[in-house]
Amino acid sequence: MTGVEIAFVLLGIVALSSAVLVVTTTQLVHAALWLVVSLGALAGCYLLLSAELVAWVQVLIYVGAVVVLLLFGIMLTRAPIGPSTDLDSGNRLAAFAVGLGTAGTLVTVLLTGLRHAYFHLGDNPGTGTARSLGDAIFRYWVLPFEVLSVLLLAALVGAIVLSRTNIGRVAAPEDDSASEQRGRR
Repeated sequence: MTGVEIAFVLLGIVALSSAVLVVTTTQLVHAALWLVVSLGALAGCYLLLSAELVAWVQVLIYVGAVVVLLLFGIMLTRAPIGPSTDLDSGNRLAAFAVGLGTAGTLVTVLLTGLRHAYFHLGDNPGTGTARSLGDAIFRYWVLPFEVLSVLLLAALVGAIVLSRTNIGRVAAPEDDSASEQRGRR
């Protein structure tokens, strides 16, 4: 094994273990910070694969924007910062079974749907560049990219709506006779 392969395996272990900690920790802020570690390790894997553009996009968009969005959502909704025992329903076995079934279904759908979505990069010197990657993203993957941006916008709007306490409270309409009597005084 070469040094690059060893570093790739170590970064993969860091990414996987921190991703497990994201979903198993009882503190929301710690979960967001473990997500930073996981996404950073994934960016390191991209660097080892000589995909510098994808690594920087990973750091700027996911580590920079998505995690900041999560932290703003936590702060704006006044979510509990410390350990939350209220969130544990005790159905871990059922949740694990549902999660495993959902993951299996997702993998099956993705493999079936994207079986022919791959294209040969060829042996041309221009392949693997930022231009060819941009062409591939905006030619073949523009719809998922836009769906993700709308989803993030909806999450931000939802966090703002949940943080406002005066939404939905409308002052009771005054009685017309009471307002007329005040006007006469």
